[in-house]
Amino acid sequence: MNFKRHLILASSSPRRQYLMKEAGFTFTVEKPEVDESFPVDLPVEQVARYLAAKKAEYFRTEIHADQVVITADTVVILNNTIINKPADRNEAIRMLTQLSGKTHIVMTGVCILSAEKEMSFDDTTEVTFNELTPDEIAYYVDTHKPYDKAGAYGAQDFIGMIAIEKINGSYFNVMGLPIHKVYAALKNW
Repeated sequence: MNFKRHLILASSSPRRQYLMKEAGFTFTVEKPEVDESFPVDLPVEQVARYLAAKKAEYFRTEIHADQVVITADTVVILNNTIINKPADRNEAIRMLTQLSGKTHIVMTGVCILSAEKEMSFDDTTEVTFNELTPDEIAYYVDTHKPYDKAGAYGAQDFIGMIAIEKINGSYFNVMGLPIHKVYAALKNW
């Protein structure tokens, strides 16, 4: 896509970078140094958009007239509880064990910011996992190191290939960026 302004993808996620590149965008990467905490009383369905906006706020005073910043945050929700990124192997195994055989929600919040305007949106996808064995979970955690992924998994990885029984919504949202919505927003920017 021939986007006339300088795009900044505010994410170190290789999956988000891949999706933006494959959608035809040229961009630079800058990771905001932001505390990713959120108010405990914030409804779970608002957390992803809240965190994306918080990341965009980091750039607000630095943004130039020819720049557009894209921030995003993905959360996994099971039984109205946020499942964040795992801190270690045991937590990753616990998270995947919780998701095994169940349907969960993946929400990605996106904020697009320029000097003159701001747009926020989110996307929601239902993901149903097959039952996973302890050996499958341990193999995945030990070979794919899912510590940078909400819910301790990547849809494009081994666990996604064997565990995802059904997706209702955008697969790319589960990867970390609802690229169809980002593309539409930038096309009309």
